[in-house]
Amino acid sequence: MKPFTTARRALAALLVAVIPVLALAAPKTATPKVNFTKYKLKNGLTVLYSRDVSAPVVSVAVTYNVGSFVEPVGRTGFAHLFEHMMFQGSANVGKGEYMGIIQDIGGSLNGTTGQDRTNYFSTVPANQLELPLFLEADRMATLDVSQVNLDNQRAVVQEERRQSYDNRPYGQVFETLLKNTSSIQPYTHAPIGSMEDLNKATLQDVQTFFANWYGPSNAVLSVVGDFEEAKLKALIDKHFGPIPARSVPPLPSLKEPFQKEEKRVALKDPLAPLPSYTAAWQIPHNNHKDIPALDMLCTVLSGGKSTRLYQSLVEEQQVATSAMVGVMPRRGMGLLLAMMSFAPGQSVEKAEQALEAEVERVKTSGVTDAEMETARRQARQAQIRGLRTVEDRATNLGEYAVVFGNPNRINTYLPDLYKVTPADVQRVAKEYLVKNRRTVVITEPAPSPTTEEKS
Repeated sequence: MKPFTTARRALAALLVAVIPVLALAAPKTATPKVNFTKYKLKNGLTVLYSRDVSAPVVSVAVTYNVGSFVEPVGRTGFAHLFEHMMFQGSANVGKGEYMGIIQDIGGSLNGTTGQDRTNYFSTVPANQLELPLFLEADRMATLDVSQVNLDNQRAVVQEERRQSYDNRPYGQVFETLLKNTSSIQPYTHAPIGSMEDLNKATLQDVQTFFANWYGPSNAVLSVVGDFEEAKLKALIDKHFGPIPARSVPPLPSLKEPFQKEEKRVALKDPLAPLPSYTAAWQIPHNNHKDIPALDMLCTVLSGGKSTRLYQSLVEEQQVATSAMVGVMPRRGMGLLLAMMSFAPGQSVEKAEQALEAEVERVKTSGVTDAEMETARRQARQAQIRGLRTVEDRATNLGEYAVVFGNPNRINTYLPDLYKVTPADVQRVAKEYLVKNRRTVVITEPAPSPTTEEKS
């Protein structure tokens, strides 16, 4: 399973085939639309489905309203651990068989964990629709949460942590950023969790976690592809309907104040070959009215090689080899991230000054109509790419339902971006890209032992 990363939202791409005719044939001003139906089972499971017969495939996704944001102090990493545990067998599926069953019929599958949600998805030939529904229902109802499975998957997650964080260049940047940009437990740690907390996890802990968060009333089932509606609903009733309803604990509060002064952190990384610069400005929650304008601000600044940051910092001043900004939306306080990388000899200080100058230029002079039109075209292209496959649409419907509380955001967010004006972009730059809301993490290569001895 791949760990879910939210640092570069606009750059994450998903899997497989099937491009809807509507998306290709529509004029440039049209908005791609996903027609879907929503209903709820008696046990609380929310169901979303969208029929597309353009290819004989179907994608099934289950998105749970659980992520690292529910983890209390001393219990970090449980949500991600469960992403792995969910593939370890259930009452009618043997240990490790889930992947093989799907792959043997030519399907694909995966699971991801984030701060705000966990999801599981598979894409199969249309005539195999019942199989992923059966598999998802079986593990929702009867997952094998045993000591053996806990021990082996804990070891897998800890090795993943070593590879992706502890023994990787710049691996500490994201965790350092989270620690310093939030004052509340839900957002101060990455989904991977800490070694110490994973070691402390008991069988009772993980059984309780499963009972609390993996019930039908805490999940959204989304199905997109080639199916008959009546058959799909009958199969959902057959496999998910008998699962007993479970109560869900209260979610932790995600309210926190904006910080009042800039934070700067210097990291010494013995694995880093060159310095790196990462900054985060605190922005409002994912459904705030200013998020579309902040998204467009990021696109204007770094939506391609013709945009301001690349042209100024990389091409003209040559103070960075790459520079980008992007929104990291969360159901609580979000972040607007800036990242720069450097070639040998380049000055981090000069690059930061150049970045700040470009931000100030937006604040003082605004952006042009031509830049906005380019940003709108890029937003539409990104929307089409994000809806291209049945898997994209299934996972997006679940994500929007759980994290944003509105699956129809799959259809409304692009029009919201189109409504953003140059004045809106200038206003949000002035309001949010200010130093007192910024945290900066600068990573420097750690001196070698021989250098330290000589000094």
